[in-house]
Amino acid sequence: MLRQGCDRITWLSSDTVTGVQIVVQAHIEGDWTVLTVAGELDVVGAPKLRQSVMDAVKDGRHCLVLDLSGVDFIDSFGIGVIVGALKRVRLLDGDLRVIVPEARVRRVLEVCDLDRVFTLHRSLADALETI
Repeated sequence: MLRQGCDRITWLSSDTVTGVQIVVQAHIEGDWTVLTVAGELDVVGAPKLRQSVMDAVKDGRHCLVLDLSGVDFIDSFGIGVIVGALKRVRLLDGDLRVIVPEARVRRVLEVCDLDRVFTLHRSLADALETI
């Protein structure tokens, strides 16, 4: 039974997925803003990454590197945030680079054909080298 004033997603994320966190840290590398993500990029964690992308774009940073080295799980919500980030920066003549060294996360993105939309890099050095 749902508590008064809670929708299903809020209830699920707050009651059954306790302790799951995502950490997003930003730093600047030349003209690029690197958003380093650690945790699970899912229904609970994706909104935090979306907000970090929106904050960077609002601050005039239109060239982003998403470093997913610390992500060990991704679902459709996480994929949606990555695709949304790509659309957002490209509308502003920016670009997006994605670092995905973890095989399981990389495979999910490849199955969704996202490796055809943008290059999946294995390290920050690799992503910055192609800039």
